[in-house]
Amino acid sequence: MASAPQQTPQPNSVKQIFKSLSYGPAPEADNVAQAWFDDHERAFGHFIDGKWVKPEGRKTYQTKNPATGQNLATTLQGTQDDVDLAVKSSRKAYQTWSKTPPHVRARYMYSVARHIQKHQRLVSVVEAMDNGKPIRETRDADIPVTVRHWYHHAGWAQLMDTEMKGWQSVGVVGAIVPWNFPLMLMTWKVCAALAMGNTIILKPATYTRLSALLMAEICSEAGLPPGVFNVITGSGQMGSALAAHNDIDKVAFTGSTQVGQTLRRLIAGSGKKLSLELGGKSAVIVFESADLDSTVEGLVDAIWFNQGQVCSAGSRLLVQESIYGHLVGKLKTRLTHFRLGDSLDKTIDMGAIVDESQRKSIEEFVEDARKEGAEVYQATACFPARGCYYPPTLITNVQTVSRVVAEEIFGPVLVVLPFRTAKEAITLANNSMYGLAGSVWTENVSLAMEVAMSVKAGTLWVNSHNMFDAAAGFGGYRQSGYGRDGGKEGLYEYVRPSWEARPRPANVDLDLKTFGAYIPQRPTLDDGTPNGQIPKIDRTYKMYYGGSQKRPDAQYSRPVINPDGKVVGHVGEGNRKDLRNAVEAAHNAAPGWGKRAAHNRAQIVYYMAENLEIRREEIAGRLAEMTGRSMEDALREVDLSITRLFHWGAYCDKYGGTVQETSLYGATIKIHEPMGVIGIACSDSYPLLGFVSLFAPAVVRGNTIVIIPSEKYPLMAMDFYQVFDTSDLPGGVVNIITGDRDHLTKFLAEHQDVQSMWYFGCAEGSKYVEYISAENVKRTWVNYGFERDWEDPEQGQGGEFLYQAVQVKNIWVPMGDVFAN
Repeated sequence: MASAPQQTPQPNSVKQIFKSLSYGPAPEADNVAQAWFDDHERAFGHFIDGKWVKPEGRKTYQTKNPATGQNLATTLQGTQDDVDLAVKSSRKAYQTWSKTPPHVRARYMYSVARHIQKHQRLVSVVEAMDNGKPIRETRDADIPVTVRHWYHHAGWAQLMDTEMKGWQSVGVVGAIVPWNFPLMLMTWKVCAALAMGNTIILKPATYTRLSALLMAEICSEAGLPPGVFNVITGSGQMGSALAAHNDIDKVAFTGSTQVGQTLRRLIAGSGKKLSLELGGKSAVIVFESADLDSTVEGLVDAIWFNQGQVCSAGSRLLVQESIYGHLVGKLKTRLTHFRLGDSLDKTIDMGAIVDESQRKSIEEFVEDARKEGAEVYQATACFPARGCYYPPTLITNVQTVSRVVAEEIFGPVLVVLPFRTAKEAITLANNSMYGLAGSVWTENVSLAMEVAMSVKAGTLWVNSHNMFDAAAGFGGYRQSGYGRDGGKEGLYEYVRPSWEARPRPANVDLDLKTFGAYIPQRPTLDDGTPNGQIPKIDRTYKMYYGGSQKRPDAQYSRPVINPDGKVVGHVGEGNRKDLRNAVEAAHNAAPGWGKRAAHNRAQIVYYMAENLEIRREEIAGRLAEMTGRSMEDALREVDLSITRLFHWGAYCDKYGGTVQETSLYGATIKIHEPMGVIGIACSDSYPLLGFVSLFAPAVVRGNTIVIIPSEKYPLMAMDFYQVFDTSDLPGGVVNIITGDRDHLTKFLAEHQDVQSMWYFGCAEGSKYVEYISAENVKRTWVNYGFERDWEDPEQGQGGEFLYQAVQVKNIWVPMGDVFAN
């Protein structure tokens, strides 16, 4: 029996279209992008020294369109020789570029901005095809932000001599960026580096190399000198080779926390600057006072923007209990209208996952949640038949310890938790190892600001999410990294103080197991009393933490011996338990001290100066006896310490932040927040002035500290706790532990609840601090074994002290009730 003839599908009638309201395809033309691939025979080399370089014998990598599986082009898998060639080119270019007048650098950067605009359609299409994200996002988000950064940083290049006075370029920068925003994240690093007079080598992610190579070509067309911006392609190992190269002065990395930790260990002790923008698990906090319809659309942008492959994705939804069910229901309804499809279709909501391996990783997270008993809702009504896709996913009935709640999934998956009070919401939001971003949704501005101030993250949006601008820095707290991209705060990642040469410490053989090993002091025949005289009444200084004197846990003491070999006093021998107690005391004091009025903090620091001056002669005498220096020298050090306290007291209420001039219709508020608990290890030079120069900037900016004074000459610091007590300093703000510097540094640097570590000792100790800091990604400031002149105002009280004492938070507050923009 013959089969019935197949019916040809008929197009929907106008009546049917109006009834279904379904979208038709609206594809973006890719002919120009295809022509560009063909211009290069679909085989790209490196872009080094202003030209394409294709060394013989290199393996290649095939780039595919994740939405269609179409082969786009091949790129090279570079080698160490390619890294060497790029670094040599950039080093040569740096000799000229760093001396180029600011106005000329600005003109070059302005030219690049103009040329990107001329090619923006091509760039948008290449980015969408390379990454799989919707053309709507590359066209309306990535490209405008990219252009804005080039224009904005052309301005900073112009103003460097005035706005960045006292700072100089770093040198050659190695930048490593991920695949989720290949163009935008590359631009954030390249613009700041070039504006400050550096040259830069970019290593794009394996999956997404094409837009970086296109950008290099556009920069060359715009006239950027050869070698100023080089692009090399290769595997992850090539990124490590770039970071480890001896002639790289700064590493700028965006990517996973695990890779960031690896890089931190790799370059520890090398003298290279490092900025890390790492993972996140950002909280979206929705109060019952929020406009729920606006919130639902905001959540779409928060988590399903770029398929959820965003480090700041709002992947943890915290909803006030009274509206929990209502909001979850609205979200499920919204997802029934969600459209997945080809990245070049202008009508889709979400594109493809970048690679099959990433899709499988997302799927594993969701399946784990199912096994734990979570409720998984997925919108699969509009799911493409081909391509690397994953449906938008909503997971409820989860616990705070669930893997999908605690870990970064990096995909279109939203987990939902309820809360009752604002305090509970803040606690839940801060219950994370990350601290990159978050958002607050409420019509109560006072509530929004207080919650935004309380959440420990680098960026907080109010009634919005994933808004970016060149004038506002972006970066994290905790294991989301340190350093900022964008804004004036981002420039400091690409400069060093004008007085400082690039530290190049000798290669130190560091034994992690034996570093800091120490045997306490034994009895000595000299107690400091001349023969035949009655012994002096002994005074052994105790530890000082929590606002009171404490005996050392180990019940050992160490003699303080002056250059003549005379014992001039004894101090306690600190250990791990003493440090643990001191850190605990610092954390107990932190909330009150950080929220104390800046004027009140200033008064306390001024009281310190006043009380130090009252004891000027006494302390100078002890300093002279302990160090063997003249009384005149000792008096000068005391006087400089008084002056320095006044200097930092003045900064208590003058470095709180500013309003950023972003493109937002509203206010973007930059706040200089305390780092938290800072561990400090002092050098032996200038035992009083060095001590004051380090503790004062930390505490005036609201931090609490655990400080190890000079190992050889600690008595000055121990005398100072009497100054603290008579100056109304709250207990626990400054905690002093004496002993062997490296022995104590080992445990302080390892401590998981110390947010930053400042170390001024030997090269080996500097390497250890940087290496071990990778465990919890704590920020570090070390001297690599090079002493500084604490008397010199530039070296002893320069702008770097303020930079190290704060972390920047930007809060975005939109407007629109009176004027609809």
